[in-house]
Amino acid sequence: MQPFDAQSKPLDDGGSGGNGGGESHGSQGAGSGIPPGGAGDGPEEHTGHEGDGHLLAALLDGMEAGLCAFDRQGVITHWNSEAVRILGWTAQDAIGRAGFAGWAARSADAREVEERLLATMDGPGRQVHEFALVTKDGRRVLVRTQSAAVQGPDGRPSGVYCAFSEVHAQIDLERSIALSEVLFTDASWGVVLIDADLRPAVVNAHAARLLRTGRDALLGRPLGDLLTQGVEELENALQHVLSEGAPPTTADLWVTLRGDASGTRRCWRSGFVRLGSPLGEEPVPLGVGWLFLDITRQKALEKDGAQVRFRYQQLHRADRAAAECESALEAATLQLDFALAGFADHALLDIADDAGRLIRIAETPVGEPGPAAAVEENSIPVGYDIAHPVLQAVERIGTVRASFGPTTGDAALTAEESASRARIDEWAAARRWPAGTVHGLATVLRSRGRTVGALTFLRGSGRRLFDRADAAYAEDVAARVAMALDLAGLTGDR
Repeated sequence: MQPFDAQSKPLDDGGSGGNGGGESHGSQGAGSGIPPGGAGDGPEEHTGHEGDGHLLAALLDGMEAGLCAFDRQGVITHWNSEAVRILGWTAQDAIGRAGFAGWAARSADAREVEERLLATMDGPGRQVHEFALVTKDGRRVLVRTQSAAVQGPDGRPSGVYCAFSEVHAQIDLERSIALSEVLFTDASWGVVLIDADLRPAVVNAHAARLLRTGRDALLGRPLGDLLTQGVEELENALQHVLSEGAPPTTADLWVTLRGDASGTRRCWRSGFVRLGSPLGEEPVPLGVGWLFLDITRQKALEKDGAQVRFRYQQLHRADRAAAECESALEAATLQLDFALAGFADHALLDIADDAGRLIRIAETPVGEPGPAAAVEENSIPVGYDIAHPVLQAVERIGTVRASFGPTTGDAALTAEESASRARIDEWAAARRWPAGTVHGLATVLRSRGRTVGALTFLRGSGRRLFDRADAAYAEDVAARVAMALDLAGLTGDR
């Protein structure tokens, strides 16, 4: 009899015998209890049925769930290897027993388990239950079962089969599936599944927003179509994960999106996991899970904080060094030297004479870096144009910033190099600044309620323009320089 073959005989209604039935059923195929064809079959039919029995036994034993089957009287007729693994009872222990009472279930539970399983024969489709069974070593195991009726040749139920697994294993699987679904729908991180060819295979909504494109539009495209900067670093990281496994920590990748006219660089904190098939003994990489979060704002705040700390450490060091200077004018130029570090390329220091005209008294060397040096015995006013930023700063008693052309932020000059350089030099010369100057910041020097002079910081084309934070720092430096110059005037040290 083969209860799982639609063309074979139904489960034996009279098979309620004890262990003797277990011996006869257990005589075939991997302990599954599948018998060969009936005694009345011819040799060819017998061989065919026997082959089918062995095939079915192998399939049942290869299942990843425990499987047992009952005839109409509740006698166990089949018991596969996974059932042995979960409960410890062998096929010889199980097959031929009537229900689970007295061995695989507590007496208080056995009757309910048997009634609910056999009731499946009279119900439609599959039914799901959870039962507490007992292992051979006496432990209780909560299992989740799926059971369905087995139809005989006459169309009537001849038994029931029951596939089961430990509940915690089912819950782990459900959690994994739920986690995967959530990551690719509602996660606040960008999640992209990259295949072995380094192309996106699955993309969640947050990642699509960060990449500024649709979820379907990303699939199968090379990463170079999405990013202009940072693509090599990203591909190197993905290749490393495919070959070596996931790195122990996250990585911060700076990228620029293709098609972004502003050229803004973004920092994505990225984590990587290698995906392998669970079906093979040797994990075969299926791709890489790339999880990332935009931390550009956080990085900018960290950078600003580090910059502020450095600058005010410089001010503190400059104050301590200036206190050791014998000359007040030397102290003023020393303040400039400390201020220039990481801030500007050049500094110009002008002092106001009795008529309010500005005279150059110190400047940094042109063409190569060096400390600010005093201009010896100079009494000729600087010929600033009436609209010069320095004169505007003195008039407004504040700070004025100026930059060449339309350049903003970190964007590079887009004109041809030769023509651009000529225009820059022309623009700088018109303001009496060194060649190559692109950005200037002028601030007034005030002490004891009067204007002492003006201080100018200059940057070349390799630096960004001055911002408000730079202006505030320049004003702090100017306050110290103004006090030093005022002291020099009082002491006749000019």
